[in-house]
Amino acid sequence: MVIASLYILVRSTRNRIAVRLRRLREPRYLFGAIIGAAYLYFAVVRPRRAAARRGGRGPAVPARAAALLNRFGASFGGAAVLLMAGLAWIFPATSSLLNFTEAETDFLLPAPVSRRQLLIHRIIRSQFGLLFAAIVPTFLVTNPATTSIPAMILRALALWITFVTVRVYFAGVTMARARLGSANRRARRVAWLPLVLTIAALGVVGAPVTRALPAFQTSPFADAITQVGTATTTGLPRLVLWPYQALLGPLFADGAAAYLAAIPGALLVLLVTIGWVLKSDEVFQEAGEGPVMQKPATDRRRTRVAAPTVRAAGWPLALSGRTEMAFMWKNGMQTVRSLNLRSLAGPMIGFSVGMVGFTIGISQSRGLAPGVCLAALVVAAAASLFGPMSVMSDLRGDLRHLELLKTWPVRGGALIRGEMLWPAVLLTVVAWLALACGAVLSVTAFPKLTLGMRLSLWAAASLVVPTLVFAQYTIHHTAAVMFPAWIPSDNDMRGFDSMGQRLILFGGVLLGLIAMVLPGAIVAGIVGFAFYRLTGSPFVIVPAAAVCLAIVAIEVMLATEALGPLYDRIDLSGVERSE
Repeated sequence: MVIASLYILVRSTRNRIAVRLRRLREPRYLFGAIIGAAYLYFAVVRPRRAAARRGGRGPAVPARAAALLNRFGASFGGAAVLLMAGLAWIFPATSSLLNFTEAETDFLLPAPVSRRQLLIHRIIRSQFGLLFAAIVPTFLVTNPATTSIPAMILRALALWITFVTVRVYFAGVTMARARLGSANRRARRVAWLPLVLTIAALGVVGAPVTRALPAFQTSPFADAITQVGTATTTGLPRLVLWPYQALLGPLFADGAAAYLAAIPGALLVLLVTIGWVLKSDEVFQEAGEGPVMQKPATDRRRTRVAAPTVRAAGWPLALSGRTEMAFMWKNGMQTVRSLNLRSLAGPMIGFSVGMVGFTIGISQSRGLAPGVCLAALVVAAAASLFGPMSVMSDLRGDLRHLELLKTWPVRGGALIRGEMLWPAVLLTVVAWLALACGAVLSVTAFPKLTLGMRLSLWAAASLVVPTLVFAQYTIHHTAAVMFPAWIPSDNDMRGFDSMGQRLILFGGVLLGLIAMVLPGAIVAGIVGFAFYRLTGSPFVIVPAAAVCLAIVAIEVMLATEALGPLYDRIDLSGVERSE
């Protein structure tokens, strides 16, 4: 079965590459591939070669920071992996390792192979993607002036071992979590054992770390890091974190000798994890439990997006009203019913903790409140500037249903406004909440600002947020209506051609955003200058932002009405479809 799985992996990879190359015969894919390759060359390859020729070493790292990284890097990374292992049980998500494709369901499940062989097959099938995911960041981040090619390869292999271990562990958690309430005593004991050990490990490590956290309020950042790092590298926490540190040890190894000394520990952790998953599945099979595989997906989109669930809707759709509200309700209910809060809670907690820690470290501030304030402002800026590129619960996501949408008796302009209304309002509310959090805590991060200035900046920023968000969604919908073939319907971005298409669209959105906001910004500047000459108060930024918002709102209304006839003339054959 191993040889057959390797054969399937090699042939599937070869066919996938062939399909990507064949579609370059279409001009839009060829042009996108050229732009993507040029971007990688001028943004990554050429600067790295220039730095290697000059012998440059990049940004200088403070000596104390480098010493702290060498001393506590593996322990902090191990603690983060332990936390992620615990969150996998608290906020469960389906493991992609157990998602069998339609072809595997039709050909492998009826074949005379055991469940263990099916698991091994899925582990082998995932190696190409994991290896690629390990190679790309290694070669993009590592400085070629200070790191040799063999060292990069060794680091990529270390990262690959980490990815494989994490993937297999999440598959084991998915299987064990489903058997926690098994009627078979042995199966229930095998399912509960790793959960109990993980909770105990979190308690052993979390207690001393929690006692050391108040140091961030009273000590400099470097001293606080030293205290927290010491708590994880001494006593019982050091013993508990050894498997996690051993897994990450090759990533922090300095030199070939240290790498060779650390790699056996990482391989041992990987083999133990694979053995645990295979043995657990064997016990579950003997206990008469159900099959290990998840429900097969019939297309690529369903392999990545959870199926909607029936939930109580507190927002009923009125029997009459504007067309825009009907589409807003549709997209809103689709988002709510497809949102898995339990699976998103873990990543959101990890992202919040990481963002707060990062801002504290960058700002060198003492205390949690300034870090939370800066993190909230970063979230507000990201939601306003980059959110419309990511949240595609609008016409871009509904292009695959265009043949159905065109049968509805609605005007094109109203449909476009309704499609963009829900994601734009959602991102605006997220940014407003982040701005409110930043405004409340701004007294700790910006103590020199007066109360009036803080309120003025908060009010002006709250008016600028919908200006940027609605303008960007208007530009994205303009691109979707005028160039529907360039909008991937399944949010896919694989290959140089897709990356090049996204770069072209990003450049167009950036230029369009400048064109839409510039008239409002000019008029707002004039109004603000006139108010300042009359009042002499710096609070004129609020009416200036309101004027800019009003002008952009008019532009959005005019643009969506102009896009209506273009939407009616969209050719269904020009819409991008999943492969």
